[in-house]
Parts: sequence; C-alpha cells; structure tokens
Amino acid sequence: MKNNRPILLVEDDKIDAMTVMRALKDLKITNTLVHVYNGLEALDHLKNLNYEKPCIILLDLNMPKMNGIELLKVLKNDALLKKLPVVVLTTSNAEKDKTESFNLSVAGYMLKPVDYKQFVDVIKDINFYWTISEIPD
Repeated sequence: MKNNRPILLVEDDKIDAMTVMRALKDLKITNTLVHVYNGLEALDHLKNLNYEKPCIILLDLNMPKMNGIELLKVLKNDALLKKLPVVVLTTSNAEKDKTESFNLSVAGYMLKPVDYKQFVDVIKDINFYWTISEIPD
C-alpha cells in the first residue's frame, strides 16, 4: 500500500482472513494487518484514539452483529471516518449489495474468488490502485 499505515480487514470468516494475510505476505505488502470479525469491532477499533487510522478498509458484507452495509452507513455519517477508503471484498454478487455499496461511496467492490491465485490478483489490483492514488489523512 502507499504508506505504512495499517490495513483494516473486517471479515468474520477465519479462512478468508488467513487467505488475505497470505496474499499480502506473498505480495510483500508490509503494512500491518488489523483483523476484526464484524462491523461493531471495526467501529470500536476505528473510534479508539490509541489506534492509527488505516490506509484502507477491506470489508466483507455478510457478518454477524453488524454487517458491512450497516458499517458503511455509520462510517459515511461520521465526519472523522467518512474519508477512509473502503473496498468491499465479498462473495455477494447480488445487484442490491453492489448498488447499496456504491451508493455509500465505496472505493471498490471485489468478489472473493475461490482460487488462491485469483485471490492474490484481486489483492494485487487493490494494492496497485492504492499505491498510485492519494490516500486522505
């Protein structure tokens, strides 16, 4: 990623989280990865002044307690958090989820591939985009 701020992964599936960790390592992305399991944990982390704000949030949609769409609604209504770039990383190909995500100003919507090599390519694409983009402070 462009700077060395952490990446926040909001993902309830441990296997998918491990896949993201492995892909980041294989791509030699050195940003610290902070992993939380749902939207409530993400909010707690983001609002804690002891933690550095992430350079990007990788967000699953289907999670317990607070799903990705619910989290996006809260983020986009918070003056301090609304500028954080969010890329949805999900298995949902539902048009409703895509439309609602983009209406909430996500930076991208990526389907989680089943194949690991394709998954690495998705992470590579995200990394490439955020390497050449301006990331708000």
